[in-house]
Amino acid sequence: MIYATLKTVHVLSIIVWVGGMVFVHFFLRPAVAQLDPPVRLRFMHDVLGRFFKAVLGASLLTLVSGVWMLGRFAKQVVQSGGSFDMPLAWTIMAMLGVAMVAIFMHLRFALFRRLGRAVAASEWDAGGAILVQIRTWVAINLGLGVLVLLVTLMRWTT
Repeated sequence: MIYATLKTVHVLSIIVWVGGMVFVHFFLRPAVAQLDPPVRLRFMHDVLGRFFKAVLGASLLTLVSGVWMLGRFAKQVVQSGGSFDMPLAWTIMAMLGVAMVAIFMHLRFALFRRLGRAVAASEWDAGGAILVQIRTWVAINLGLGVLVLLVTLMRWTT
């Protein structure tokens, strides 16, 4: 029962995170591109602030639930007399997941703060440049998220 709960939390957190990146990158950003810079930057700052709060929780839940599931599985294998060798797909998922969390933390605690300062100071050119950096890192994280899903779904274990 606890493993199923952990897996559910894990998958739902990933849906919020990756699904949110798809929405922001492919639908919201192009729609607001036609707005004047002051309106666009204030709006994106507000939206990203809300989204990043959700992703902070989702990314940490993803990390904690993933580590917890790995630990429970390894413990069961060892307790039954076996030797736990983490499958390659799990190793790839874990490494890419940690990289995604690190990238998100950079987005949230460095770039987003800079965007907030630019918006507060009405520095629209600087804010626009920061949004480009945010978009680039979101695209990288989205690519990593899709790669994790492919590894998971293809069950590459060799």
